[in-house]
Amino acid sequence: MAKAFSKLTEQEILALAVSMEEEDSRIYGDLAERFREKFPSTAETLTTMQAEESVHRQRLIDTYRARFGDHIPLIQRSDVKGLVIQRPVWLMKALTVAQVRRQIGVMELSSRRFYEVSAARTEDAATRKLLGDLALVEAGHEALADKLDSDQVASGARAIEDESQRRLFVLQVVQPGLAGLMDGSVSTLAPLFAAAFATHNTRDTLLVGLASSVGAGISMGFAEALSDDGAISGRGHPLIRGAVCGLMTAAGGLGHTLPFMIADFHAAFTIAVAVVLVELVIISWIRHHYMDTPFLSAAFQVIVGGLLVFFAGMLIGSS
Repeated sequence: MAKAFSKLTEQEILALAVSMEEEDSRIYGDLAERFREKFPSTAETLTTMQAEESVHRQRLIDTYRARFGDHIPLIQRSDVKGLVIQRPVWLMKALTVAQVRRQIGVMELSSRRFYEVSAARTEDAATRKLLGDLALVEAGHEALADKLDSDQVASGARAIEDESQRRLFVLQVVQPGLAGLMDGSVSTLAPLFAAAFATHNTRDTLLVGLASSVGAGISMGFAEALSDDGAISGRGHPLIRGAVCGLMTAAGGLGHTLPFMIADFHAAFTIAVAVVLVELVIISWIRHHYMDTPFLSAAFQVIVGGLLVFFAGMLIGSS
């Protein structure tokens, strides 16, 4: 059972503070290592923060030894009620620079609040002064993080890192998702509308559309996951890419399939055609926004291809 903070002794508060500073230092170090290769400016900021936390830890250890001896019991955040538990970096599979910047603010705010409350509960003057000083330093850390952040903006390092982050997002998420959405939206048109014109039955058309969408999603998901392990290309974990591609493929097909849940064939057909047009416009916009393709060019390629497949399905179904 976790212990209430109000029940901690001064010795336990100092031991907890030592543990917290060590944990924060390790988190900053882990984050810096994670970003060192692709985002060196942010890694440098994190390394600076790590060094500061190490200094704090040493000051706390010196104070603890002077008052209570050499043995420092291991008391962690999880042992005390009400403290913010920091998630281990190694469990964070996906982590952006923006998320790290927000986490820095949360960590420093949490530490500052801890030291302010701890100082108020401490009777020893030297210990109270140390905890109060650390609270001020943690508040300064928030300003330091903001300053380093603004320095990155002024030097252009932020722009470079943001562009790198955008490229990674495009490479690891947008590209497989777009490939799946295009395949699901276009490849399922022919069998769906062929079934619609052949049967004029919404239930049969719905079943064909569901089978085509789900089958295409599974096929594209496996194909994407097995195409590249991401080690050299930097395209990210194959399972994540495969899941993104497979889900978007299925979604692309289901979009114009679900209208056939409506019993009235003509109403279902009209809505399905409208959904197809919306899907093609969305695909064109994604290609324009993320792939730097001129919108008219992207729209022409996608819409013309989609309409050709659509009419092919109509002709086959009507024959």
